[in-house]
Order: sequence, then C-alpha cells, then structure tokens
Amino acid sequence: MATTFSGFKLGICLLFCVVGLALAELQPSNFYEERCPKALSIIKTAVNLAVLKERRMGASLLRLHFHDCFVQGCDASVLLSDTATFTGEQNALPNKNSLRGFNVIESIKSALEFICPGVVSCADILAVAARDSVVAVSAHTIGKARCTTYRSRIYNETNIDPYFAKSMQKICPISGGDNNLASLDTNIPIIDLFDNGYFRDLVNKKGLLHSDQVLFNGGSTDSQVQSYVKNPILFQFDFAKAMVKMGKLSPLISPNALATTSFSSSSSSLLSPNYYGHSCPQALSTIRRVVENAVQREPRMGASLLRLHFHDCFVNGCDGSILLDPTSTIDSEKNAFPNKDSVRGFEVVDEIKEAVDKACGKPIVSCADILAVAARDSVVALGGPTWKVRLGRRDSTTASRNDANNNLPIPSFSLSQLISNFNNHGLNEKDLVVLSGAHTVGFARCVSFEEHIYNDTNINPYFAKRLKFICPKNGGGNPNVLAPLDMATAVNFDAAYYGDLVHKQGLLHSDQELFNGGSTDGLVKKYWRDPKAFYNDFGESMVKMGNIKPLTGDHGEIRLNCRKVNKDY
Repeated sequence: MATTFSGFKLGICLLFCVVGLALAELQPSNFYEERCPKALSIIKTAVNLAVLKERRMGASLLRLHFHDCFVQGCDASVLLSDTATFTGEQNALPNKNSLRGFNVIESIKSALEFICPGVVSCADILAVAARDSVVAVSAHTIGKARCTTYRSRIYNETNIDPYFAKSMQKICPISGGDNNLASLDTNIPIIDLFDNGYFRDLVNKKGLLHSDQVLFNGGSTDSQVQSYVKNPILFQFDFAKAMVKMGKLSPLISPNALATTSFSSSSSSLLSPNYYGHSCPQALSTIRRVVENAVQREPRMGASLLRLHFHDCFVNGCDGSILLDPTSTIDSEKNAFPNKDSVRGFEVVDEIKEAVDKACGKPIVSCADILAVAARDSVVALGGPTWKVRLGRRDSTTASRNDANNNLPIPSFSLSQLISNFNNHGLNEKDLVVLSGAHTVGFARCVSFEEHIYNDTNINPYFAKRLKFICPKNGGGNPNVLAPLDMATAVNFDAAYYGDLVHKQGLLHSDQELFNGGSTDGLVKKYWRDPKAFYNDFGESMVKMGNIKPLTGDHGEIRLNCRKVNKDY
C-alpha cells in the first residue's frame, strides 16, 4: 500500500469536510437541523452497517449517486421503479443487472420517515450515503465489474499487461460466465480500501475496463493520472471537490429553500442546461427556429442578438434589463450612450417571446434566458461553435441607464481599462480576448471608429485610408454609416478577427489594443493560429459571462412582455 494509514485518515478527513461544504453551498449546512436533527446520523449508521455486512456495498451506494446525477441532475430519478405508465432508469443498459443498493436506500428512507415523515428527500439520502460510503472506506478504486463489461478488452486490446489479461481470462472465459465479477482495483489485499491503487493500475496497463485504460494511453489525461499516483492525498482531496461539483448537477430545489438562500453571484449554481426539460421541452427548439429565420432574413441580426446578451449581462447581471422600455419609473438602458441608436434586435426578441410562450402554453421562459439562448443560436447560425447554455434566470423589474453608461466598455478604452472593466464583472484577460472575438461578426458606426482611423498610429495606413472614404473627419459624413468589424467575413463567425488585429486592421481602438505590445498579444496570436481553440474557449467564456449575477428563486419575475415589467403590462 502506497499510502500510510495516517495519511489515509487525513484524506478522509479532507473528503468529509469538503463534501460537507458541498451541502452548504446547495442549502444551509443545518438544513435538517430543526426539522430532522437525527437525519445525518441515521444515514451514517445505516451505511456503516451495510458496508460492514458487505464491503462491496460502499461502492454500490457511491455508484448509485453517480448514475443518478448524470441523468438530468441529482434528483433521485434512478430510484424510481417501472410502472404501467412509467419506464424507470433502472432498466437502462448501463444500469440493468448492475446497479444495486436500493434496499439500503429503502431502509434509510423508512427509518427517516418514522422519525421525521416527509422531510428528507431521497436525492439527499443518495448524496449523503455516497459520502458516508467513502468515509466508511469504500469507491471506483474499489468495487467490481461484470465479465461482460471487460471481456472484449482482455481478449482484443493491446494496451493491457499480458499477465494481467491472462489472469482475468481465467475469471472471464471467452464465452460463458457473463456475470463473473473482477475487482476494478487489482491490488487484491486492499481492494476494499479507498486509495490511489486504481491509478497505479492504469500506469501499469492493468485497467480492467477499456474506459479506464484510455485515461492513461498517450492522451491528455496521462499527466493527471501520474499526479495521483505520486500524490494520493491530492487524489482524495480532488475526488472530494469533484463529488461536490457533481452533486450540484441540476438539483430540484424547493421554493422555500431558495427563499432562505442568500442572494449573490453563487445563484449561478442554480442554473441548469436542463431547466426547461420538463416544464417546456419545446422551449429551446422554438427559440432556435425563430433565431435561424431572423438571421436568414438579415445575417447582421445574429451579431445584434449576440450583442444584446453582452450588453445585458454587463449591467447588473444577466437579467433582461436591457429590454425594458423607458417609463415614468424606468430609466431605460436603451438610452445609455453605448446603446442608443446602436443596440437592436428587440423585435426579434418580442417574436421569440410570443412563440415560446405559445409553445409552452404559458409564460415560463424568462426574457433573460431568451437572450442567452438567442446569443448561442445566433453564433451557430453564423457558422460558429455551440455550447450548453445554463438556464433558470428570472427577469429584472428595474433598469439603470446610469449603470449602463458606467459599466459597459466603450471603443476608446485602453487595454488596462478593458482588463479592469472585465475584472469588475468576474472575467479575466482570457475572457476579454476570447469574448472580443464576437467582433468577428457585425458592424460598427463611423462615430465609434473615427478617432482610431484618424488619430491612432497602430493602424495599417491602407486600411485607415479605405475607412476614411466612408467616414470623413470631424463628422463630415453620416456618423451612423456602418463598417464591418471583420472586413473579410463580416457575416461568418470565424477567427479572422484575430488575423485583422495582427495585421493592424482592428476597426475599433479597443479592438487593436488587444494586440499592441501588451499582455494579451499572445492570446490573439493563439486564436489566429488555432481557430478550434477559439471556438472551445468562446463557449466557455460565454457560459461564464452568462453566470454574472442571475436572478433566481423568488427574485425578479418572468415577464409577460420583455419590454415591460408585469405590473405595467
């Protein structure tokens, strides 16, 4: 055994503490303290007894939690049995004749119902039982797999130790013995111990499953596997953090619980790509259809819808406030200097709202979520990447022209001002460069680039000369005349924008600042040379931006009309 017993106890202590924090982030740590103070101790006792009776049960309970969370979130759906009208997940191919431990969960639920009926959810039982199973010294460094899941590997694959394959073939003949079990961790004396032996097996080409061994097979994850071989405490700590993260997958949270949760940027953890999966399965396809039709009618509209989402999120969070028209009580953000006579696409948002409310049968989808999804679908419609939009935002009942004037970046910003502005919104230099890549589509008005083409020196002189024809000095022409932000491919979402910057052909001063001898030059070159990296990073940064201070729970409202708060509708 590579780890000492004291080291193992330290790892378990870290695991216990960090998973405890996970529950604290989802709900208060004392969530059951008043309504069922014995809840956690009852679960722990039951798990300890089950693992003592059968060591393998620890891995089974942990696996139940995994298979629950990976299907539409951590909602205990994996526990539901088939009925005449309902097909449960237990008979899905990865689960049938494989998942076990249901009797232990049932016994825990029965004990809790006797003590505090109707209080503790089955989903929480699964999460706590998984944690307690690991603390009781059991997981995927432990557990067993059936012959059918590894037969092909031990007879057909080459990235396997031949002596290990031969020993497994005795347990799993080429035909027959389908349900014969083998340990996932070959370190036989300690297979029931939660340690880093699994990773040592991978390095030695003794991964039992094909999906295990591909983690150490000359790919990007090799170094991570080796780090856990060398540092078992790091593995235990990272395992805890990953369990915390998995436990947040689309939990179903009661309105009362949301009301007791402090409102902050952590509200973004309540957003989920599957938010409308049950309440309105047609929502996303409806938004996509309207966006695609709008972009087909006018390709420029894709950039306009994308920009609406940016200008919404940068003013007090992604709350749909940019859509509100001015009233006697609302100083509309539409009239702020960066937006006036510039942001557009409001009619398309109205069209989406009408269509999606009709598809859902009632106003379920917020205007803020419509902006987030429409931005993604616009990028896709223009040939760009896709990403999973996290949903569940609610709409603001206020707007602030003053905050829009103060918070939105403007074309005259220097690099340091841009970095500071993005930092103020929780976004870093990488986010700045990659999100600025949205300027690969769309147009800008003469008034926004006039200073750059006449006064700046870091601009290609031939490029500047071409622009001066359409944008005469000192407002001699129409200040609203448009020029493409990306001269070559203004209606295609690609990485050409970065090539423009390298060749000193950024249309805006703030664009060219990203490649002007400063700290962001390297990222600009990277995305110019590697469009795939730009696509991947763009999606990640869009998700990150979409998480800026969303309204969730009972904050805000679902607007009936995106231009008006409900009390004025």
